[in-house]
Amino acid sequence: MSSAPVHRLPASIEAAATRIQQAARQAVDRSIESLGLSALSAANVSQRSEMLAAQFELDRKSAMFILAFDEAFLERLRHECIPREDLGRAHSNWGELSLVDDREMEIKVAAERFGMQMGNACEWELRELNAYLGSALGRGRLEPEHNPLRPEAIGLAMIRAAETTSDRDEIRRVLVAEIGRSLASALGPTYAAIVADMRSVGVQPAGLTVRLSESRTAGDSVSDGAGLGGGPTPGAGFATTGSGHVGTTGSGSGAALGQVDAAMMSLIRRLAFVEPMSGSGAAEPGWAHSGRGGVAANGGALVAPNLIHHHREELRAVSRGGIDHMVIDVIGGLFDQILSDPKVPPQMAREIARLQLPVLRAALGDSSFFSSRRHPVRRFVNRIASLGTALEDFSDERSTRLFTKVHALVNDVVQGDFEQVETYEVKLAELEAFVADEARQDIATPAGDAAALFQQKEDQLRLQRLYATQLQGELRTVTAPEFLRDFVAQVWSQVLLACAAREGPKAERLQRLKDAAGQLLMSVQPKASPALRKTFLTELPRLMQTLNEGLDLIAFAEDKRRTFYGQLLPAHAEALKAGGASTLDYNLMAKRVDSVVERPVPAAADLKTMSMADLPVLADEILVAPFSRAEAAQVGLVAESTVDWNGVVDIDLSAEPELRAVDIHIDGLSASNDEPEPSRGKSLADHVQIGFAYQMHLQGQWEKVRLAHVSQGRTFYVFTHGKKHKQTVSLTYRMLTRMCETGRMRAFENAYLIERATARARQQLAQLGTRKSA
Repeated sequence: MSSAPVHRLPASIEAAATRIQQAARQAVDRSIESLGLSALSAANVSQRSEMLAAQFELDRKSAMFILAFDEAFLERLRHECIPREDLGRAHSNWGELSLVDDREMEIKVAAERFGMQMGNACEWELRELNAYLGSALGRGRLEPEHNPLRPEAIGLAMIRAAETTSDRDEIRRVLVAEIGRSLASALGPTYAAIVADMRSVGVQPAGLTVRLSESRTAGDSVSDGAGLGGGPTPGAGFATTGSGHVGTTGSGSGAALGQVDAAMMSLIRRLAFVEPMSGSGAAEPGWAHSGRGGVAANGGALVAPNLIHHHREELRAVSRGGIDHMVIDVIGGLFDQILSDPKVPPQMAREIARLQLPVLRAALGDSSFFSSRRHPVRRFVNRIASLGTALEDFSDERSTRLFTKVHALVNDVVQGDFEQVETYEVKLAELEAFVADEARQDIATPAGDAAALFQQKEDQLRLQRLYATQLQGELRTVTAPEFLRDFVAQVWSQVLLACAAREGPKAERLQRLKDAAGQLLMSVQPKASPALRKTFLTELPRLMQTLNEGLDLIAFAEDKRRTFYGQLLPAHAEALKAGGASTLDYNLMAKRVDSVVERPVPAAADLKTMSMADLPVLADEILVAPFSRAEAAQVGLVAESTVDWNGVVDIDLSAEPELRAVDIHIDGLSASNDEPEPSRGKSLADHVQIGFAYQMHLQGQWEKVRLAHVSQGRTFYVFTHGKKHKQTVSLTYRMLTRMCETGRMRAFENAYLIERATARARQQLAQLGTRKSA
């Protein structure tokens, strides 16, 4: 009877699973504290008793809960990621089939309920994740129910884990509810982080196609009587429903941006195609200062006409009421601010101006446009603006290529089916891929490929962590001081790896260094006989010489070397005292030590077969890859020792205050459900994006830099700055975090374009209200 084939998950999927597991662990820790607080405000004694009991059980069995969650989640993940051709064979073992009892049905229903609750809080993140997971699994665009990381799968694993924590149903219900609440706030950012990880390692989202219904006839389309020659018919692709609204008649896989009245959609289509909004920058003479459409409310000149203000009365006439009137005025006000934003180059602002009517369509039909910063339409506009803001020389070849690409993408949106969410997601993915390709060219130098060099160094770090983790686990059975086990696992492992890389895995020197590790561990074992003590004293000088030779190989710091020897000498003195283990025990320990140090040194090929989930996160460790002086100069690597961390950082007069959620909320519209992304502080290090501009304090002055590359494991970050003569600045993750934390690096934009435009529009509304009341 054949068993199900065993398949290894793709590295990107394993890394995503690790993110989910980490979020679950954090939710468990938070729940232990929150259950106690919730018990204090419980409505009755019974409820308080259940919460306190749940807190006690979770605190006592948190490790068991996490282990059970990991096992259940990974088992389900592996099952759902089985390649399609092996799916049938995975179910061919009929002996594994069993009837589903009532308890299993209850668990399934509870998991589905959990998935629905969690899914509402991270709808846009899930939609984006589906495209990347489909690409990573080679299945194309995934439907939501086929996403192996969907909230339902997480909820099922959580319920399984709760069963191992308590045998009382009421306790399990409290645990699932409380941990679910803690996880709800973290799931959206976790999905966003997974997408960022996949994007950083080169995973491209599955291609999307927006198709119109083949069964639509001429009688289905909405016409306003405006002849547009050979252009698309206004309203084409949208059939009127019984309620008088417009519904999408495209393929079932396409999601529309809500419903808009047929007359409004027809007018938007007509204006989008008729208005002379070419991306060349040429505008009608005289418009720049002609009335409300050419000058922003703050007095700054617009770089393109504000079509929403020009056609305000027409748009209001076909709208459905007060809310639509407000949305029209708000979007018009936003584009006043967008088209006069000083940080966006005019060439890019004119491209954004061509999206006025598609943006208005999205805002009228989809209330989440105002409440969700992850909305695809917002992200598309913000991304275009941020890429333009990062440019230094608008006339160079790279800038021209970017403008050309953006112009083509905007054309596809305006002339395509801009009612579909997927239209914006497709174009955003194309833009991301283009920027990634351009960034790789930016860091290529005559001296070599910087990206390849960083990948090599990152692999070295991963090998160090892999080897150190293996040795640390095996050395637990060796009786020795903690500092010595740590030294062999963390430091001497680097010596062995460096020797193997230089001289090969079978080099005589490598074997001698391995023998030194065994002698070092045995040197602190109690010497039961005079013969053992004499042998130790005879071999000690040679051992110390070999130790120094190995530490020199990795340029081990002199102060750390003195600290280690300061701990080793007292341990040697203690081992020479009379008494101790028997000769038999000493020999058994020697065999155990030999089995540990004689294991093969891992090579780069082992990283391909090693699960990412089994490796520690490099960012959690203080590691510095060994760069030669030539390599460090080639990539502009900034060492921590070159920065005066105690020095005072000059004030950046161009810096604007960071925005909060309250700053981008307009009364009467849906409130934003999340805070703007950080523009400064330690958390900025986890939100930097390729192609974006940042302010970095270098050599006593502020420089505008652009992120050009992030290594696969997010260990190294490469920035470029300068116009004609580009310079490279490279940072480790630890260095990047310290720069952000100490105020030496901040985002060039204090918020994305739409967010800061909303904040300025909100301030103007408040000022108008103050003037009226005065």
